[in-house]
Parts: sequence; C-alpha cells; structure tokens
Amino acid sequence: MDITHKTHITELLRSSKLSITDTRLKILELFMESNGALEHSSFEKLAGQSFDRVTVYRTLQTFLDKGLIHTIPTTDTSIRYALCKSDCSEHDHHDHHIHFRCENCGTTICLDETEIPVIQLPKGYTAHNVDVVVSGVCKECK
Repeated sequence: MDITHKTHITELLRSSKLSITDTRLKILELFMESNGALEHSSFEKLAGQSFDRVTVYRTLQTFLDKGLIHTIPTTDTSIRYALCKSDCSEHDHHDHHIHFRCENCGTTICLDETEIPVIQLPKGYTAHNVDVVVSGVCKECK
C-alpha cells in the first residue's frame, strides 16, 4: 500500500472514530483497489491471506454502521459492498445511486453520475429506500 492510500485510509478511520487495526486497514485498501463492489468471500481471495470470517463480517458491519460502505442488492443470496464515495456518516447515509451488474463476470459497479428516476407512488405511500440495479454486459466482457 502506498503512503497516499495509507494516509487516506488512516484519516478515514480516525474521522469515523474507529481504531486503526491491520484488518480494517487491509479491508479498506481492498475496497480502494477494487473497480467495483466486493462480496464477503472476496477478501481472502484478493488479500492472498487468511482472514477470520467473523472478523471480516464484524468489520464490514462496523463500516456499514459508520457510513463508510454501503450494500448493493443482488438477485442471489450474496451481499455486495462498495465504498461510499460521498460524505456519508453513521447518522446521514445518502448513497442513492444506480448500480450495474455484469451478467458475464459478475462485476458490480456504482453509477454515481446516473440519476435514479423519479418514482410516483400512490397517494398515502412513503418511500424510505430505492434500490436500482441494472444488469447487462460490461465493456470488458463485450
């Protein structure tokens, strides 16, 4: 990990009032190096080392609670996680954007520049969350 990434990751953890551990540093580094979302099982593969599954789960949950990452809905039973790119916090999480999932390679990316269409709900209904996932073929698989 280069010094710029390490400094950014360290500041991210400090600003979220989280202690700096090797696992947290490595998981955030993997997020920053990835081109898209990661599954729980991706961390061992990408790190080339053994991670305790419970520690990874707890770390991901802590990052979710602090607004450092967000989940991406999937059509299967897996959960994908992506690094928040906006100024989310534990009390103000606002990662509202569309996601794209490649049907061939499974890569999932955030489409931050694409706006979610306005959805007109029937009178009396209130939306709390909107998840939009577009599936297709990415430019690498085309």
